[in-house]
Amino acid sequence: MRTGTSTGTPPFGPLDFQLVLLRRMADHQPELVEDARRELGVTLARMREANRRWQAMVRSPRARGSVARYRSVLGAPETSVRRRIGDLECDALAWPVPLWPGLRFEVLTAPGGGVWNEWLVRAPGTQAPELRTADDLRPWSCTVDEAARAFPPARPMEGTAPTRWRLALTLPGGKPCVAEFTWGLLQRVGFPDGA
Repeated sequence: MRTGTSTGTPPFGPLDFQLVLLRRMADHQPELVEDARRELGVTLARMREANRRWQAMVRSPRARGSVARYRSVLGAPETSVRRRIGDLECDALAWPVPLWPGLRFEVLTAPGGGVWNEWLVRAPGTQAPELRTADDLRPWSCTVDEAARAFPPARPMEGTAPTRWRLALTLPGGKPCVAEFTWGLLQRVGFPDGA
């Protein structure tokens, strides 16, 4: 069942959710977001409306839990697997994201259903990009996990919003940089002064 209202508002579905992802990415990559919005065939007004409706769902006093919200908007997950992270076990639920066919939107849930993490990850069986130099770290080219594995040791840093992550990386030759991600997808790379 898709989330809609009794006032004739169309259901909030996967297309609207992709617009929510794009809206947050527009802060860093407006040109890429504009291209993606055109590819999806939607107006800027529709993207804003999708984001407004999402925020209303999240903040509503009658809000569903995060997992229930994702299921109501995206349907049944494509995959649901038990995963161990350190000493903890969680469920990893994943949904396809048509705008990025090589990625999945993943939600990690704790025992009892609380959400630990929600972000884009590489789809199983899809080849990850080869990340060797700063030039390989292009916007939307990789996920948090892929950048961390390519340039160890990666140090997590505090993000600037709940859907944002930052990693301090050391590139070949010892050059430090900070990679910024939104919903788990690389948006930009910055270099400290003098680096």
